[in-house]
Amino acid sequence: MNHQKILELLAEDRHLDLDFNIYIFDTLTSTNEKLAQLIATENAAAGTVVIAKEQTAGRGQRGHKWESARGGLYLSLAISPDLAAVNIHQLTLGIVWGIADRLRQQGLPVSIKWPNDLMLADRKLGGILTETRIARGRIHQAIVGVGINYANSVAGKAINLAPSNDYQPNYRNFSIEMLTSCTIRGIISGYKRCTPATIDSLLLDYLELLAARGRSVIVNGKLGNILGISPQGELRIGFTTATAIIETDLTPGTFTLGYD
Repeated sequence: MNHQKILELLAEDRHLDLDFNIYIFDTLTSTNEKLAQLIATENAAAGTVVIAKEQTAGRGQRGHKWESARGGLYLSLAISPDLAAVNIHQLTLGIVWGIADRLRQQGLPVSIKWPNDLMLADRKLGGILTETRIARGRIHQAIVGVGINYANSVAGKAINLAPSNDYQPNYRNFSIEMLTSCTIRGIISGYKRCTPATIDSLLLDYLELLAARGRSVIVNGKLGNILGISPQGELRIGFTTATAIIETDLTPGTFTLGYD
């Protein structure tokens, strides 16, 4: 991975207002943990990026292990959002949308699995883990961890950007540096849309990329349809009765859409 090339690609975007400080390590337990250490011991500022070629204890949402073999992109970025703590899930929605949108601009037909996963060809391409610091009811600091399957080996319902027997497009000309640049720019463009003035349009754009939009799901034995996303990041499900449509909002972590 070429450190200078990443900086050159980031410099092409004149809308970025951060000074980037990029650390690249061969092996880490977790990029989020390393970035938290740099913030605590060296006062690392927003724009600090930690990248590992391999993680030995990568983490996903709700404590799940994130497989982090060599060949993937494992990155954490420090940001300083100004967002009410009660809207913490908006940050996740904005960031995953921002990354998906940037990748789509580069020709990768990425979609979103609610709330925080990136999908390609109905398989998991990557995901994010956002950890925040809150003071006086507002999020003033966040570490955004991202894992994306690039050339690492994958199994089950995951996919990487290398050609395979059942998914032919070959994105090997999409360099790891370009993927890194798109990810960083996506994080920034996404979290900046988490404002009272732009959240409604963000939710609409998120819904456009939601792979399960309009699908039928079974919740507690009842058949419903996915209607949308609430401003709090909840999944809106509609259940049709004889007289009306009853809507239920599901909080992230209480329900999973799966990959089948």
